[in-house]
Amino acid sequence: MRVTPLLILFAACEGGTGLLLLVWPSIVLVLIFGWHGATAETLVMARVAGSGIGGLAVASWVASRVTRAGTPGVVAGLLTYNVLAAAVLVLAGAGLGMVGIALWPAVVYHLALAVWCGAARKAAGR
Repeated sequence: MRVTPLLILFAACEGGTGLLLLVWPSIVLVLIFGWHGATAETLVMARVAGSGIGGLAVASWVASRVTRAGTPGVVAGLLTYNVLAAAVLVLAGAGLGMVGIALWPAVVYHLALAVWCGAARKAAGR
């Protein structure tokens, strides 16, 4: 199974999300959690999250352009990120009632990417 399409999709989607969190975090917080009027502290933490997501996007993009030797670690990191992101979002929605219009689509997106990452790792024998 080729992981290049997975890495490119992740880089594009999460790169955009990370950039949006850095530049305009309040819109992401409204769309995902339904939060209006986030505090300054919340906006700073959203920007920190955007920095991390952006870093994963860059790592994915670079890994999609190099030999397969570097991709298993990146795919393992993406698998971990997507499983944990989905879990946190489910907790936010189902457990805490923090639901914006994009929350459940984001959960489905992260679960789908987690399944894809798992399949890629299994196909690679890792």
